[in-house]
Amino acid sequence: MIPDLIELGSPCPWAVLPPGIHDTTLAEVEARFATTPHRKWLFDGFVRMVQVLAAAGCRYVYLDGSFVTAKPHPGDYDGCWEHVGVDPAKLDPVLLDFDNKRAAQKAKYLGEMFIAGMPNGPGAPFLDFFQVEKSSGQAKGILRIPLAPLKGATP
Repeated sequence: MIPDLIELGSPCPWAVLPPGIHDTTLAEVEARFATTPHRKWLFDGFVRMVQVLAAAGCRYVYLDGSFVTAKPHPGDYDGCWEHVGVDPAKLDPVLLDFDNKRAAQKAKYLGEMFIAGMPNGPGAPFLDFFQVEKSSGQAKGILRIPLAPLKGATP
């Protein structure tokens, strides 16, 4: 279930998810956040990425970014994915291409996803990084979506 968004106050510009990892489904994300044509377009890109990750054996993705805030017109979505059980031979190579600020991921899937356990520079792994609001440094939440194995999705 997706909890109500909360205000963190200045300098955080938008209401965000309350701290923690919140379990949800793709259907709930769509109902809650794909509420305009632009947001639906971003969500469709996210679903394409999720399908490819699921076909490679990914069991969970974590959704973050302005897409899961009150920002009226988010630029994209961000997040990370669990690598345990993923078959690298079935993984779209674009999901491992972090060059040029992840331009290939953004072009193909309209957002960017990192490996959850991968360090974010010298800091914590991306799973932890995405639980900090960047303007204020305060704790905020992310969404965890379980994936069922999919047959036939292609990169």
